[in-house]
Amino acid sequence: MIKTKSVFFESVKIVILTTFMSLTVTELASPLTVTVSHDTPADVTVQAFLKPEGNTLHFIVRVPLTAMQDINFPLVGPGFLNFEKAEPMLRDGAMLWVGQPVKIYENGSLLDYPEILSIRASLPSNRSFGTYEGALEQTSKSPLSNDVQLIWEQAMLDIHFQYPIQSATSEFSIHPGLDRLASRVMTVLKFLPPSGEERALMYTGDPGLVTLDPQWHQATVQFIKSGFYHILGGIDHLLFILCLVIPFRRLRGLIPVVTSFTVAHSITLIASSYGFVPDTLWFPPFVEMLIALSIIYMAIENIIGAKLQRRWIVTFGLGLIHGFGFSFALSESIQFAGRHLILSLLSFNVGVELGQILVLIALIPVLDFLFRVIVKENIGSILISAIVLHTSWHWFTTRLEILNEYAVDWTSLMEQFLRSPFGALVLLLIAVILARAIVYRNKTTVS
Repeated sequence: MIKTKSVFFESVKIVILTTFMSLTVTELASPLTVTVSHDTPADVTVQAFLKPEGNTLHFIVRVPLTAMQDINFPLVGPGFLNFEKAEPMLRDGAMLWVGQPVKIYENGSLLDYPEILSIRASLPSNRSFGTYEGALEQTSKSPLSNDVQLIWEQAMLDIHFQYPIQSATSEFSIHPGLDRLASRVMTVLKFLPPSGEERALMYTGDPGLVTLDPQWHQATVQFIKSGFYHILGGIDHLLFILCLVIPFRRLRGLIPVVTSFTVAHSITLIASSYGFVPDTLWFPPFVEMLIALSIIYMAIENIIGAKLQRRWIVTFGLGLIHGFGFSFALSESIQFAGRHLILSLLSFNVGVELGQILVLIALIPVLDFLFRVIVKENIGSILISAIVLHTSWHWFTTRLEILNEYAVDWTSLMEQFLRSPFGALVLLLIAVILARAIVYRNKTTVS
């Protein structure tokens, strides 16, 4: 009996050992297939084409596969994408992270979710998305075979969506909604209308609702809103306006000052939009430093006693600087103006002026009440200007440190300004302003 039990247990051991060895040999003889999911990537670049054709809107997108988060992609070996088994997961990820978040409107009506006509994982070295035809051909190719050993983090996902539409000549707008793909998402979108005039848009994050071929009135409204919200959200511009208001506190006296500031920043804003400014990395921080310096000057002038009769001259010169600052805010959104560049720039200026008027309407009665009821006018003006001076001085030192990180070639800057008509005009205006200020000061001293 004991011997029989011993034989039985030995037989069980042999069966278990044989099964384990056979499984191990099978595992070694065939590739190991695993799945993987991942976290949010830091930077992602999306390339896309949008083309209405007949009753179909084609939306072709290339996005890095790493942007398809929380999707378990099948892998082969040490981390190669299993192309033969990946298509269902690729379709799920494409619809979840691109198809559903992107909202496309035809004549103001939201289109239904798109259909995925074709989808394909591609090599990062592939350059088919340079043209619409190349992208269309690339997405229609057969999937790569597993003989191509492509690390899944390096793969690109090419997707061809299509939407049913009423007409190719309809008015289309898009709310991309792709900012969830990464911490920073750069999108290059090319719209190909039936007229054949391709429009290329490049933006970071979520630009909101974008009309792809705006009419003049749409561009006007969009840029008026942009200018209005920009002036209300720019604390440095608001402090500059505060320094303007302190010595006047009457809207009538502020009209020439605000007008000169408006004309000045319009000149540099339009010039910047047409590229008549230095195209160097250090120029934006240089302008930001000058804006802080302009607030310091205005605050000091309020403290020691502003010459109100010539304030409009000084404001004009400082407005030229602030116009460059406005141009940086417009650098990305101006591409949405379409065929209406000048109109959009003027509309942005209108929005800025509306914002300034709103600030003036709010500030004037508050300061008037403060100086009449709470504190004497001279003390109040000095106190508020000193607070502004302290704040702007910190901005100035911080921005100067940032500027010092760049190798600024001042000689090259002056040569570039003198070569361009706009640069010569700016230098001429500065010379006229300085001469006018000196003449006025001399007249004041004599009298």
